[in-house]
Amino acid sequence: MRSGREPAPLLKTENRTNMELIGNTSPFWSFVSQPWHWAVSGAAIALTLALLTWMGRSFGVSTTFKGICTMAGAGKRIPFFNMDMNDEYWRIAFVLGGVLGGFITGQFLQSPEPVAISESTISYLGTIGIDYPEADARGRGFVPTEVFNFTSLKGIILALAGGFLVGFGARYGDGCTSGHAISGLAHFQLPSLITVIGFFIGGLLMTHLLFPLLMGL
Repeated sequence: MRSGREPAPLLKTENRTNMELIGNTSPFWSFVSQPWHWAVSGAAIALTLALLTWMGRSFGVSTTFKGICTMAGAGKRIPFFNMDMNDEYWRIAFVLGGVLGGFITGQFLQSPEPVAISESTISYLGTIGIDYPEADARGRGFVPTEVFNFTSLKGIILALAGGFLVGFGARYGDGCTSGHAISGLAHFQLPSLITVIGFFIGGLLMTHLLFPLLMGL
């Protein structure tokens, strides 16, 4: 890690995107490959939540893990996983659709422009040892290999530990950010409000306290 050097500026890639390689350079493809205004995503989420509420269903993603365990037969040993899957197949289909949509977007609709983050953020990351080497740019924006990698023991441990904490916490808290922050708050649920406050407190502690300590190991 090159903590004592100035971080390199955001870079643009000269490589052609998959969208260009497959010949989809029409105005429509150019439009859908660009970052959209935040209000578009907000309206889409609100519409999805309204439809699910009208159908008598609750919006949430982490419950899918419980459903998959039920399908795998975990309910035979642990009563917690005894679910009526007739009411859960739609959720699994929803999550699979999200995975498929993310794959299509990442492979064929990805913008060649780097992700825009502030210069102050880049400078702060540089002070804790996260650099932005040109070789790691690849048109993806600020994706530091010091954190996101599976080639070092540190990167593997961070990925596994982070994944476990997210998965365990979501089920122990009976919901993730979508279940509490979106669905729960929309239905004026006090437990969801308390949970979301905890999300923000945890995020601040991680960003300003734990993350610099972890990067210094």
